[in-house]
Amino acid sequence: MSSPMPPPGPVPPATADPPPSDHGTRLDTAFRTAAARLGGRLVRWPWWAQVGAVYVAARLVSACIFMSAALHQGFNPWFPAKPDYWNFINIWDARWYESVMTAGYPSELPVDAAGNVQENTWAFYPLFPTLGRMLSAATGMSPAAALVLIAMLAGLAGSLVVYQLFRTRTAHWPALWGAAFFSTFPVSPVLQVPYAESLNLLLLAAALLLLVRRHYLWDIPVVLVMCLSRPTGVPFAATVGILFLYRAGEAWLAARNHRLADQARQIHSRNELWSLAGLTAVSGAGALAWPAIAWAATGDIAAYTKTETVWRGHDLVLFKPWFDTGVLLFGPVLGLVAPFVFVAVFGLFMASPPVRRLGTELRLWCLCYMGYLVVFLHPQTSTFRMLLPLFPLALAAALVSRSRAYRGAVITMFVLLQIVWVVWLWTWAQLPGGGDYPP
Repeated sequence: MSSPMPPPGPVPPATADPPPSDHGTRLDTAFRTAAARLGGRLVRWPWWAQVGAVYVAARLVSACIFMSAALHQGFNPWFPAKPDYWNFINIWDARWYESVMTAGYPSELPVDAAGNVQENTWAFYPLFPTLGRMLSAATGMSPAAALVLIAMLAGLAGSLVVYQLFRTRTAHWPALWGAAFFSTFPVSPVLQVPYAESLNLLLLAAALLLLVRRHYLWDIPVVLVMCLSRPTGVPFAATVGILFLYRAGEAWLAARNHRLADQARQIHSRNELWSLAGLTAVSGAGALAWPAIAWAATGDIAAYTKTETVWRGHDLVLFKPWFDTGVLLFGPVLGLVAPFVFVAVFGLFMASPPVRRLGTELRLWCLCYMGYLVVFLHPQTSTFRMLLPLFPLALAAALVSRSRAYRGAVITMFVLLQIVWVVWLWTWAQLPGGGDYPP
């Protein structure tokens, strides 16, 4: 019988594993502790401070994207290559708004030798440049600086109103995440440049908030002002018109069916229905106000539509541009089917549980606005920017899941798509055949 083996001795230093270092662990723990403390402090902030902090942080990220893209901006129609941040954000339509501030609108539509209307300022609604002119006159600021300041402040105020609108449908944290999705949306960098989008979204969110709260008479002046900021008056008028018919039908059914008495709080009273009818009429008139003003100033009943369609290269034809674009992208067969597929997919999306939680008013607005785009819009690269008024869907996206990983992934994806939007569309580049892709 062999003798037992001696116990193993110490491992020679040459073959022993180095002792694990806890430097990385301590750093990770310190980071988590600091983040937890910061998060605890943010939680104790009032709601407006939380929403404002999220919006400002999002705009700082967008500013970094702009500044990075500007370093790669080559020759362009406005400034030398590699412009600074200030010059880089004052391009594209910003130059048109500044032109409205300084020169106003022409009394006659400019035409070429063949009589075709040329690009002019009647395509740009007056509220944003008018406020810029007033601020510039009161403070001595340059026109560009005045427009940027208005856009920034309107965007910040808009994020607060968007949060309040979302709070009518859900609790604080989902509403805050929805406001974060709104602030970081792929085309949200446009909210900090001299464009009218931020001002229009502020007024649109306020109009929808008053609509949801049934403050129909208070909504009238907001809607009238909104109709002079951007062309959102037509879909809003359609929204309130359909809503009036829906609420009137509810009231009629309730009057005939006494078993609906338990829904009395949801049924509109006669005074509310009259107020909603008045809002419908005023919204319709407001939607036609700017085309009517252009007609009165130029003597041409189609002054606005002729100017608006100059950038398209053809006259206004309902629905057809979507099929033309479909054929261009997918061929002569699939291209004709593509618009119907798009409408069907959007309809299924609007019927999904997270979107249904938005309520009647917000869902109806999204449907009417998308319908407006399908009827009148010529789809192109600027279509991405025109999707911003669908911002109520940001809340639906936040309601898909309560997972922080999901919501953080959405924010990350949105920021990455901001880079794509700024580098691809905001950075000017001439196409090989001439022209460019507008943002």
